Formats: sequence, structure tokens, C-alpha cells
Amino acid sequence: MGQLIKLQDYVSRYEQDIYLYPSRYVRLKKQQWNKLKTAWEDKDFASFQAPQLIVQEAPDWLDDGKQPLMHRLKGLWKFGRNEKEEEELFELEEENAAKDDPEEESSEFQANFSYRPDTEEELKHQFLDQIFRFQMKWASSTLTEKSFTDKRFYYDEKLKYLLQRFPDTFLVLYSPLFLLKKAPVELETIIVTPTGVWCISFLEEEDLAVFIGSKERFWEKRGNGAEKKVLNPLLALNRTGKIVQQIFNMIEIDLPIYKAVLCRNGYIDFPAAPFDIQLIEKRNYEEWFHNMRNLRSPLKHNQLKGAQALLQYCQTTSIRRLEWELTEES
Repeated sequence: MGQLIKLQDYVSRYEQDIYLYPSRYVRLKKQQWNKLKTAWEDKDFASFQAPQLIVQEAPDWLDDGKQPLMHRLKGLWKFGRNEKEEEELFELEEENAAKDDPEEESSEFQANFSYRPDTEEELKHQFLDQIFRFQMKWASSTLTEKSFTDKRFYYDEKLKYLLQRFPDTFLVLYSPLFLLKKAPVELETIIVTPTGVWCISFLEEEDLAVFIGSKERFWEKRGNGAEKKVLNPLLALNRTGKIVQQIFNMIEIDLPIYKAVLCRNGYIDFPAAPFDIQLIEKRNYEEWFHNMRNLRSPLKHNQLKGAQALLQYCQTTSIRRLEWELTEES
């Protein structure tokens, strides 16, 4: 399951320490799935009689408070070190993270069900739905701050698709707002993988619709009913790729950048498409999806460095948590 490191302009835990939370998430997910699957196979009905379906978590201030302040801020210093030092530090951080008390970590993420699913497939689907809610919390709150999440994101099919169908090592920025020259700019979806960065523009309407591409401002859509014009997706896609490349150039990050128009349920007819744009549609979607799903590379240092660089340019809108306001007043 991909990791949601930025959702629009919401405050994100990954912004605090991109070198800590991705590996922590992978461990928590693996621990809870193994525990849940074992209980299901052993027909331990008590494990599936929780009164709530939502993920239960320890209070944020208890969990994050266990992390020393200097540890949470260390990611901000990494750009000043040379590549060899950074690689050594990254390996050391991974080693230390693996030594964390599993009981402490598991208290942060507990999946609960109101009944025992009949099949393992049903168990997987329900487990993924609960992890999705857990990811939404990490992408909209931190120890001291929180953002007001638009409820529509909990039912956003494209967001669920990106998080539930791809590997844990895929770091997703969904409709992020970048702050460039003091002006907010909404970009297309960005996925930072271990081997490169994908800028993706979704172009989907009814099933089997055909989009006629061109270099003009509008494309033509043909399908059920009358023909209509749709905004050329390459405009926003090229802007997104250009901004990502500029940020990487400033920080001297070497990661390939791919740009793709994704149309899972229809067709794109654009013989003169630019050479640096991939058109992923019904005829070649399965091959592309299979290749992405089977990318088993672990998290990479350069990948996390690139994600951190992008997060530094994202706009964040949040408020102080009430419990911290009360603490400061007292």
C-alpha cells in the first residue's frame, strides 16, 4: 500500500521526518497484518469482536513524545552533508529504527473488526480500508498541529487506487499545493518511487470514451452522447514535471522524472504525442500497472531525499492542537 506523504495543503507527519515515518509505517503494517492473519487462521473470534471498525491509536502526543526532539528534526540537516556521510547516516537510522520496541509501535496502529471475515480476501480488503483511514490521519495531523480534512477524500476512488494498489515504497503527493514565489500552485499527483518520480494526470470519464489529443488548449472527447471538449491534461502535467525538475536541480538530486496521462477505462488517440509523455490507456494499462506493482525495490536514500525536497516547497495550512494550547496556557 502506497504512503500518502502529502494531501493538498494539509499538515503531514512525513514533513517532520521523512527518514523516520516511511519505514515505521511499513513495520506497523506488517506487524498488524501478521497478527490479524494469525488470529483469522486460528479462528480467534475474540480478535474480531471489537465494537468499532476504525483504527485505534494511542494519543498523538504520547506516541510522538517518545521521539527526542533532536531526532525528529535531524532530517532538516541532511542537505549539508556529503553523499557518503548521508548514506552512512541513513543506514544507521534504519538500524536504530529496527530496534524500536515492537509493543510500543503496535500500540499506535491497531486494526479492529466487528465480525470475522469469511475469506482471506475479504480480510485483506477490510484491513486495507482501515490502513487507508490510518494514512489519512498521518497525512493531516502531527504531534502539535492538525488540518481540517475534506470528507470527500475518504471516498476518493483515485486516491484509494494509488494507496491500495501499489507497493509500500511508493510515496504519494496527491493534488499537492506548492508555494512558489509566495503564490500557491496546485500540481498533478506526484509519486516518488525508489527508481524515479512519476507525475500523473488522470483523464477518465465514462467507460470506453475516446480522447482525441492535440497541442491545443482543449482535447476532444467522444463517447456516449454529444462530443465535448476537455482541458488538455498536458498543460498541468508539463508544469508539474518542470517544477519537480527545478527543485531537484537546486538540491542536486538525480532521479528520473516520468510524465504520464492515465486513462484506465478509455482510449487516447494522439499520434503526435510529445516523446517525454507516456499515454497509459486501456490498451497498455495492464502492462504498465503490472510493471509498477512488481517494483520490489526497498526505500532508497535518494528517494527520501527527493521526497523531502518536494515537501519543503509544499504549502501547509493547519491549526494548533487544543491540548497543546491548554498546556502552554497552564
